[in-house]
Amino acid sequence: QVQPVESGGGLVQAGGSLRLSCAASGRTFNSYAVGWFRQAPGKEREFVAAISWSGGSIRYADSVKGRFTISRDNAKNTVYLQMSSLSAEDTAVYYCAASTALSSWHLKNVYTSWGQGTQVTVSS
Repeated sequence: QVQPVESGGGLVQAGGSLRLSCAASGRTFNSYAVGWFRQAPGKEREFVAAISWSGGSIRYADSVKGRFTISRDNAKNTVYLQMSSLSAEDTAVYYCAASTALSSWHLKNVYTSWGQGTQVTVSS
């Protein structure tokens, strides 16, 4: 089973940018859709973005449209989340997850493998 591993989190000032990476361990990501979720303290884990196995289909949460970009490089077995125009509201632990589902990627229960998360803190 594929095991996602996140990296790239850190502290950034409001208005800044950050790129998160999600690498696959154990198996290739190539046959999986990959989603990014985030969880702020005291809040539910929420959908951020998802990309199909080929990269041909992408979904974003309304709260990040126009600011975040998800992409993948199957040759490197890695999915990226480029985040820009960050605000304090983006502060959260960011998780990537893998799914064999063909749709409904905004739902947590279609994902079978989750990473441990990476902290993103935006200072205002």
